[in-house]
Amino acid sequence: MTISARAYELADKVEAFVRAVVIPYERDPRRDHHGAPMDELVQEMRAKAREAGVLTPHILPDGTHLTQRETAVVLIRSGLSPLGPLACNTNAPDEGNMYLLGHVGSPALKDRFLKQMVEGRARSAFLMTEPADWGGAGSDPSMMKTTCHRDGNEWVINGRKSFITGFAGAKVGIVMAKADEGACMFLVDLPDPAITIDYVPNTIDSSMPGGHATLTIENLRVSPEQMLGEAGEGFKYAQVRLSPARLSHCMRWLGACIRAQEIASDYACRRQAFGKALIDHEGVGFMLAENRIELRQAELMIDWCAAVLDTGSLGTEESSMAKVAVSEALMRIADRCVQVMGGTGVTDQTIVEQVFREIRAFRIYDGPTEVHKWSLAKKIKREWKHAQGLA
Repeated sequence: MTISARAYELADKVEAFVRAVVIPYERDPRRDHHGAPMDELVQEMRAKAREAGVLTPHILPDGTHLTQRETAVVLIRSGLSPLGPLACNTNAPDEGNMYLLGHVGSPALKDRFLKQMVEGRARSAFLMTEPADWGGAGSDPSMMKTTCHRDGNEWVINGRKSFITGFAGAKVGIVMAKADEGACMFLVDLPDPAITIDYVPNTIDSSMPGGHATLTIENLRVSPEQMLGEAGEGFKYAQVRLSPARLSHCMRWLGACIRAQEIASDYACRRQAFGKALIDHEGVGFMLAENRIELRQAELMIDWCAAVLDTGSLGTEESSMAKVAVSEALMRIADRCVQVMGGTGVTDQTIVEQVFREIRAFRIYDGPTEVHKWSLAKKIKREWKHAQGLA
């Protein structure tokens, strides 16, 4: 499936907007104690994105989505600033939540919840991960302890959740819980008095409003109409969301590393040491050359995985491979950018140090590298057993 001229034109518009309008906001002081942009700042940028015609660019006016390959060329450009995805409404977890609702939600759920998200009026949160000290689900979703059961005409949900990105200030929540039938998903309006924030930890990353909260859910009552899809199908719906969401992270952070490479290259070409520009020293120039190679490799990996998803496949294996390859490559790229810039690279004078921090976190969320490798190794063993007639 080819990438349309329309998608490239839209990507160009997004890039022009991010470079001209969003990047100046990187020095805006409207941040919380953790350094994340405050909602006032987000809404101000989104108003300008709406005016420029680049708000939620991956979802077309008729509600259909760009293909995954087309989404990639747009989301990479939106990631050229850590604020770009927030401004253009292509950020996590909202982009993944919009994708899930668009594919699984009923017309009523789309009208009640999805519409305000697509319009950029509401942030959302995906409530799946649970606290380790509670013995709940992390990388292993089968350990889920949050429960839901029917009580008359309602479902009642009880449990705990942790690392819930963007919860503080979100207006839409997708809650996963375990019933007798299996895992279920529910759409809820936020805030809700039945869901309380225990604490919001300080974390290495700082690009996402609302932090990564730990929550307690106590007797949250929701109507059956707020269930996403069918009871017991929650894990299947999670895969509908997670495979493209992993890839979307790769897209956005590739954009950030492209920008970090630009900044480091500019520094290396301007800065003089030992009688010549830094880039003329092989130790520096070769790092930037290695970055250029790995940036291109990451782009090709994203495009390959996107093409698989565009065939209608869930692409679980492909998205795992892309998540591992791209996140690890981007970590090396960000690290080299810091190294090239020396002392300046570890300051907040540029976004390079933030990109380094954000990519370090990216290696963990949506499945750490080791979990994806473990899953791939299990598949290799299954294939071997099948080939040997042992399956």
